[in-house]
Amino acid sequence: MSEHKDRRFHGGAPEHPDDDELQRRTAAERADTGVTAYDPDTVPPATDDPVPYDPDEDEIDQDIRGMAARQEAEGENAHIDRDHPYPPTRYAE
Repeated sequence: MSEHKDRRFHGGAPEHPDDDELQRRTAAERADTGVTAYDPDTVPPATDDPVPYDPDEDEIDQDIRGMAARQEAEGENAHIDRDHPYPPTRYAE
């Protein structure tokens, strides 16, 4: 049969808590709840300067602008105002 435990002592908490582990877990919990800005142990190292972005050279951005210009020219995009509070429907009336 199994050995009986001594029930005079609580079985959950260690006799000597690990202060370093407690401090690390407290810092992580404070960062998760938003009390502190971040957990310094989980922040990645700094990166190089950001790469410059030119929207005139971005093909996806040009496609989006071209589609928006076409829809505006064909009257697909109507301005929402007091007389027309809803966007136009694609169904025949």
